Amino acid sequence: MAIPTPPQKFLRRLSLPERTFVANALRAETVGGVLLLVAAIAALIWANTLGSSYESVRSFHLGISSLGLDLSIQHWAADGLLAIFFFVAGIELKRELVAGDLRDPKAAALPVIAALCGMAVPALVYTLVNVLGGGSLDGWAVPTATDIAFALAVLAVIGTSLPSALRAFLLTLAVVDDLFAILIIAVFFTSGINFAALGGALVGLVVFWLLLRKGVRGWYVYLPLALVIWGLMYNSGVHATIAGVAMGLMLRCHRTEGEEHSPGEHIEHLVRPVSAGLAVPLFALFSAGVGISGGTLADVFTRPETLGVVLGLVVGKALGIFAGTWLAARFTKAELNDDLAWPDVFAVATLAGIGFTVSLLIGELAFDGRPTLTDEVKAAVLVGSLTAAVLASALLKMRVRRYKALVEDEERDDDQDGIPDMYELDKPEYHLRMAEIYENKAAEHRRLAQVAGAGRDDGDSPA
Repeated sequence: MAIPTPPQKFLRRLSLPERTFVANALRAETVGGVLLLVAAIAALIWANTLGSSYESVRSFHLGISSLGLDLSIQHWAADGLLAIFFFVAGIELKRELVAGDLRDPKAAALPVIAALCGMAVPALVYTLVNVLGGGSLDGWAVPTATDIAFALAVLAVIGTSLPSALRAFLLTLAVVDDLFAILIIAVFFTSGINFAALGGALVGLVVFWLLLRKGVRGWYVYLPLALVIWGLMYNSGVHATIAGVAMGLMLRCHRTEGEEHSPGEHIEHLVRPVSAGLAVPLFALFSAGVGISGGTLADVFTRPETLGVVLGLVVGKALGIFAGTWLAARFTKAELNDDLAWPDVFAVATLAGIGFTVSLLIGELAFDGRPTLTDEVKAAVLVGSLTAAVLASALLKMRVRRYKALVEDEERDDDQDGIPDMYELDKPEYHLRMAEIYENKAAEHRRLAQVAGAGRDDGDSPA
C-alpha cells in the first residue's frame, strides 16, 4: 500500500541558511529603504520650494561627448546608478535560481505565479482604465513593479516585524518582479539599436564571463571592464541597466567545498550597501521631485493615465498577487502554514503595491519627450505607493501581536549557542544542553531556598 505524500506547505519555515541569508539581505534593504524614503521626501521639498534650482541641478550635463556619454545628472542616476541596483538584482536572481527557493520548480511555482499575476493584473487595470477613458496605453508597465526597499522601510517606520516566511515570500516576489521588469525594459523600451555598440557590449560580457570562469580576481580588472560594457550598452540603444543584470547573472552563486560564501554572495555583500545606500536614494532624489499642488493631485484622479497607475498599484497589485497565490495553492494542493492565514497573504500583497523606484524609471521611459505627463505619472506613482503603504500598514497592524509572537519563537535561543531553538528540536545534544541549564537553575533555587529557610530560622525574615 502506497504511503500518501504529505501536502506541500506554503509559507513554510525556512531552512537556517536561507533564513540567515534573507535576514541579512533584508537588513541592508531596510536601511536603504529608509534612506530612499528620506531622499524622496527631500526631492519633493526641494522641487516644491526651490523648483528652479532643482531643475537646474538635475538637468546639468556632464560627461564625454565623444563617447556618447554627455548626460544630465538625472540620466546618470537613471542609467548609471540604477545599473548598480540591477547588478545586485541579477545576483539575487542567480542565487535564487541555484541555491534559493526558485531552484526547486515545485517550490518556485507558487511565488512565480503570484509575481506574474501581480504584474499582469495591474497592467490590465491600467489598460482597462485608459481604454475606457481614452488615455495613452504607453504606461501599461508603470504599475507592474514592486519596490522591496521602500516596502521594508514602511515596515520599519510602523514597527512591524514579519515572520521569516512572509519576508522571504516578499523578497522572492520582488526578485521575480525585477526579472520581468528587466525584460519589459529590454523588449519594450529599446529603439534605434546600434549593432556595432551592442556587439562590443556582448564581446565585453563574454570576456567578463571568461575571466570569472578562469578564476581571475581583482576589482581593478572587473570594474574598468564593467564600465566599458555599460558604456557600449548605453550607446547601443538597449537600456544600460541591462548590462548590470547580465553581469550579475554571470557570477557563481553556489558554494564549493571549503567556501563559506560563494563569489556572488561575497560581491553582493560588498555592493548591496552601495546600491541601497547610495545609488537608489540618489536616483530617487533626482527623479521623485515633482511639483505637488491641488491641481496636480486632482489630475492624478481624473486623468486616465495617472488614475490607471494609482489603481494598478493599489488594487491591481493586491488582487493580482493574492489571486495568483490562492489559485496556485489550490491547483498545486499546497496548504498554508498553520501559523499564518490568508489575510496575511493579502496584507503582503497590498504592501507589494509600493512600486516606487522601478515604476518611476519605467514612467520616464514610457512617456519620454512628454515632460508634463511624465511628472503627472510620477505623482501618480507617489500617490499610489503611499496609498498602498497606508492600507498595508493598517492590515499588518491588525495582526502585529501574532507576528511578534512568531518572530520571538523564531529568534528564541535558550541554550545560547547562536542557533535558534526551533532548528534544534530534533537534536539530542540540544535537549541535553537544556537539561543541564535547567538542572543548574534548579540547584541554584534549592540553594536560595536553603538560605531563605536559614534566615527565617534566625528570626531575620520580615514580618
